Amino acid sequence: MVERRHGWVMPGIRVKLFANLREFAGTKELEVEGGTVREVLQKLCLKFPGFEKMIFDEEKIKPYINVFLNGKNILEKGGLGTRLKRDDEIAIFPPISGG
Repeated sequence: MVERRHGWVMPGIRVKLFANLREFAGTKELEVEGGTVREVLQKLCLKFPGFEKMIFDEEKIKPYINVFLNGKNILEKGGLGTRLKRDDEIAIFPPISGG
């Protein structure tokens, strides 16, 4: 289902989760409707209570969380306000350690 808001259509965005975020949500991929990166992340936080504490520090993404839109870090594109279009893909990476 596509949601209409303010005269434009909100696209369904594919979101990929990695490492402990994947474990927390119980899925590696899902589709979320949203017009901006911020809206998609906020909807994830509503769907998975506790998710917000994992990725946000107040209104900003925690410095060690990487959010990519179509393979590019959102910090290089326009941050949380980056507008989304159909077939966009967001990937969220928590810090990963190992050796």
